[in-house]
Amino acid sequence: MAGGWARDDAVNDQIEISTAEAVARARLRAGQGRGVRASATACIDCDEPIPEARRQALPGVQLCVDCQADRDRAFRPAAGINRRGSKDSQLK
Repeated sequence: MAGGWARDDAVNDQIEISTAEAVARARLRAGQGRGVRASATACIDCDEPIPEARRQALPGVQLCVDCQADRDRAFRPAAGINRRGSKDSQLK
């Protein structure tokens, strides 16, 4: 699938790198980058138990998967720059 001078598995390498970077960013947002705080054994929103695998994957986690998904869906980033490059976006 890769063309030019790239190796045949270059696309897979890029996907793995992107995934690793996304995991690192998630861990930073969860508090690991600011000093590891203790993971909660129960969700701070709904009091459901947080699985051990989640607590190990994201040190400092405080929410169960469902509550975190609800917060992620509710999060609306502030309007930023339209980077699509259309003429309309350049006029604003």
